[in-house]
Amino acid sequence: MTNIAEPELFDFEAAAELFPVRSRKNKLPFGGYRRFDRAADAIRFAIEDLPPGLLPGACLEVEEMRIDSKDMRRLYHSAAFPLPRRAAAQLR
Repeated sequence: MTNIAEPELFDFEAAAELFPVRSRKNKLPFGGYRRFDRAADAIRFAIEDLPPGLLPGACLEVEEMRIDSKDMRRLYHSAAFPLPRRAAAQLR
């Protein structure tokens, strides 16, 4: 996985693919693969809408980089994130 050292340099406008992964222990329904026109939309979906049990194993692919859930959270909470955030999502 890629470690996003500087969120302000990340291309939030690039196309992205989200791969939520359910662990064997987790019995939540599988959300499945989703493609997004913008990485910002994919990150917001992962943090705000993906069932919490699927987020830890999720992987985001942007311009041949793989980004894990830890870095998705970092990008979402960074000052560089271009979209409005839901207040409840700040608690995740």
